[in-house]
Amino acid sequence: MSQPTQLPKTSQLNEFSTLELAQALMERLSISPNDWHRLKSNRNSRAREQAAAAIVFLLKDQPQEALARLEQATGWLDRSISAPPCPSHGEKKSAD
Repeated sequence: MSQPTQLPKTSQLNEFSTLELAQALMERLSISPNDWHRLKSNRNSRAREQAAAAIVFLLKDQPQEALARLEQATGWLDRSISAPPCPSHGEKKSAD
């Protein structure tokens, strides 16, 4: 059974460049500041975020930046990297 609602969406997407679509995907997959603490260690979320950024860099002809993002995505998926502690937590304020 065909879904007629997909045709208009596809034709609407044709109005955007590949780079614009990739940037929209990257924005959609980026972890927002409100969700940062909840998702900072979520391996799939972090890998998706980095992979989308890699696509944007590839489309901008910046292969070294793309490679760095792909390595980050791979690191999240193979568990070779972890989220660093939040810089605002664990700081001891000096008593002046």
